[in-house]
Amino acid sequence: MFRRVFAALAVLFVAAQPLPAIAGVLQCVPYAREVSGIDIQGNARTWWGQAEGRYDRGSEPKVGAVLAFRPSRAMPLGHVAVVGEIVDDRHVMLNHANWSGPGKIDRHALAEDVSEAGDWSEVRVWYGPIGKLGLRSNATFGFIYNDAPSAPATLDAPSTNFAAAFADLIPASETKVVVPTLALASLR
Repeated sequence: MFRRVFAALAVLFVAAQPLPAIAGVLQCVPYAREVSGIDIQGNARTWWGQAEGRYDRGSEPKVGAVLAFRPSRAMPLGHVAVVGEIVDDRHVMLNHANWSGPGKIDRHALAEDVSEAGDWSEVRVWYGPIGKLGLRSNATFGFIYNDAPSAPATLDAPSTNFAAAFADLIPASETKVVVPTLALASLR
């Protein structure tokens, strides 16, 4: 009898535990779709191809554009991030989710064009856990532009639709990256 009660309690205890954070975290794709207004579905690695013929694409950053990262060993599903600000011809500030940690939203995260041609085909991105640009460079497809009139007016705050759509996927944390002017100057 004691074993059955103990087993039943053990099952209830395990069932009552929350799922791991990764099971319900915000991903980069729904975040980028909502913030940019670019209506593409599927993994980030498919966005560049899906955008062909539907959205303009290019190698020049523009506020509101989505930077589409190529899949890699470290990012097999690719990544998408929204340009929030252009600093200069080699630096932009990105808004994106699930980069510095599962479900984490990074706002104003510095990205640096490290491509030889200056065409944004390879970038380094601010990585919160180390407090500086990531050590790895990341290949990109380029930028997907949305000139639709329904694009959000501000890229700093998700709409109420976004909050409602992802109410059960509360970000693990949200960070506005502050890059000191002196640090940015040393990157040039």
